[in-house]
Amino acid sequence: MLLLGGIGAGVVAASWVVGVVNDTPDIESIRPKPAGAISTVYAADGTRLGFIAGGDTLRTPVDGTRIPNTLKQATVAIEDKRFYKHRGVDYVGVLRAAVKNVTDDAASQGGSTLTMQLVRNLYIPENRFRKDLTRKIREAKLADELEKQHSKEWILVSYLNNVPYTTVGGQEAVGVQASARVLFDKDVSQLTLPESALLAGLPQAPSAYNPFDRPKKAKQRRAEVLRAMVDSRYITQAEADEANAAPLGVRPNAFYQQRKEPFVFDYVRQQLLKKYGADVLRAGGLRVYTSIDLKKQAAARAAIREILYDPSDPPAAIVTIDPANGHILAMASSAVYGDEKDGKTVYNYAATAQRQPGSTFKTMVLMAALRKGIDPDTTYYTSRVLEPGWLPSDPTYRVETFGHTYSGSESITRATLSSDNTVYAQLDADVGPEAVRQAAYDMGITSRLDAYPAEGLGGLTHGVTVLEMANAYATIANGGIRRTPTIITRVRLRNGDVQDLGRTRSKRTFTPAQAQKAREVLEQNVQSGTGVGANYGCPAAGKTGTTSDIKDAWFVGFTPRLSTAVWMGYRTPTYMVVHGLSVQGGTFPAPIWKAYMSVASDGYCGADWPEGGSFESEPFFGRYASTGSDDDDDYSYDGSDDGSYDDGSGDGTTGTDGTTGDTGDTGGEGTNPDPGAYARPPQGEPDISTPNDGSDGGAGVN
Repeated sequence: MLLLGGIGAGVVAASWVVGVVNDTPDIESIRPKPAGAISTVYAADGTRLGFIAGGDTLRTPVDGTRIPNTLKQATVAIEDKRFYKHRGVDYVGVLRAAVKNVTDDAASQGGSTLTMQLVRNLYIPENRFRKDLTRKIREAKLADELEKQHSKEWILVSYLNNVPYTTVGGQEAVGVQASARVLFDKDVSQLTLPESALLAGLPQAPSAYNPFDRPKKAKQRRAEVLRAMVDSRYITQAEADEANAAPLGVRPNAFYQQRKEPFVFDYVRQQLLKKYGADVLRAGGLRVYTSIDLKKQAAARAAIREILYDPSDPPAAIVTIDPANGHILAMASSAVYGDEKDGKTVYNYAATAQRQPGSTFKTMVLMAALRKGIDPDTTYYTSRVLEPGWLPSDPTYRVETFGHTYSGSESITRATLSSDNTVYAQLDADVGPEAVRQAAYDMGITSRLDAYPAEGLGGLTHGVTVLEMANAYATIANGGIRRTPTIITRVRLRNGDVQDLGRTRSKRTFTPAQAQKAREVLEQNVQSGTGVGANYGCPAAGKTGTTSDIKDAWFVGFTPRLSTAVWMGYRTPTYMVVHGLSVQGGTFPAPIWKAYMSVASDGYCGADWPEGGSFESEPFFGRYASTGSDDDDDYSYDGSDDGSYDDGSGDGTTGTDGTTGDTGDTGGEGTNPDPGAYARPPQGEPDISTPNDGSDGGAGVN
């Protein structure tokens, strides 16, 4: 009876094993699930900016040629000494584990081959912490299939790239490369014999043998590994003795936390998240190449320090874009990255801060006027105080110049050079705030605009970023072709595919002649207008800007090859007095621009502007203009909002290089390419009152 009972039990057990095997899917049908890998971000010159970790996991897969033989030998000796003899399953070891308590972790490890452990970590990680015979049977079945598909070297290297080794600072180091960095602060290829032995001994019990927390236990485990290597004849006893006498050699470090240009790094991560989503970023394994020029980054900070040298001076930010392709070459500020409690910040003034642009937005009015064929050289307005009631659609709107001086009748060009608020307020009324808003969008502004009359003077509800302004002026420098700015030029995905992101979307939104005429006016401004402080002796064009409450100051300008915006202001907008002087766009931002561009231009001083041709003006007689013809068209603003103006000049959907255009992001009812792109809730129409009267208006003054 006992014999029959034993046979019956054996049959039942065998049937159960067969059932488990049959219920286990084939290895071909299971997709590998590697732990999240580290993604690496690079500057334009190939310098590493930093790593993006996949959650709390640090993992950097490496080729087998980079892994020392001593580490491979140590792993085989301590984990699976019959590795090169079995075909995925060590049946003696499995039987031994089955006899022992299946809840004992050591037994569980002792019965598993390297191939079975690889299956557990790479193919069925959801069962990683289960301790039962079912798991082992499934692992055995899959390991047998895996060995039939791959070489021993492939299996060993895959194991070394996917097994967890240790946890430090709440982050789990998976694979030998990440573990070598975390434990020894070196590349895996540089590991010595004692370091290889220490590392090979950790997977069995990472916490118990953690060399930072339990150095004595770690040394004992290293000795076990070295003894196993001697038994397997990988090393001699003398070599083992020498390795045992060596210190552990672990070095606490922040290798994976180190970042160059942390503000840029955070911005790149945000763009990756926006494009690929959280799952791809969490899976990691990306190589991200950016357009950031580290020399320009250093030059930007140096220029800011040269002009704003006192620690109490307000922050400043600089963004540079290549007009020809939309690549962001510099994104720098005077802020120090870090914890707010330490007087530092993670706030990106260059890309995040939405500030009032002041008179730099007059360029948007100029572009709207040029689009209508208005000649800035021959169209005149009267410079005068505009008392409440002058604009029927906004009876309380009052405008005056910053210096309280008035020039009488002057051309739009001259009013640009003196940054005359009253002339530009009238021009804005004549072309229409909706047309100004559309011109701003078509230049590259993405923050929400409301088409208020005051927007033409820089009185915005939500403000704009330094990045937006650099890109908007780049459209003029590029001959009227707007490009979508990008900081990421290329991404190598986890599967090896490479995506070229450097060819950005483009669209002609202004004619070459319109862009050239605007550039000529802004060139004069640098030579003899409010922007003379930016003149560094090379062809350049640009515009100053200061809010009427002196809380934001700007200079935005461009050369044929670079478009650069400079802004300064306190994070909480505050009236600025710097070095005893009231701040204006021409007194501090323009000199910063000059100091920076003198270096950033890298010796280039050319005037190879895009060919624009002759600007053909059309007869114009606005309600507020003091010159014109008998043209019967009424260009003036009556307060209605009938959508955006389109003269047909930007009907192309490709840029000069044939790049596919972004045909749907502007135009039509004054729509915004990114209507949600503003940081603060709406604040109501800005109050553009007399400067220095205590109001919080944001109108431009110079």
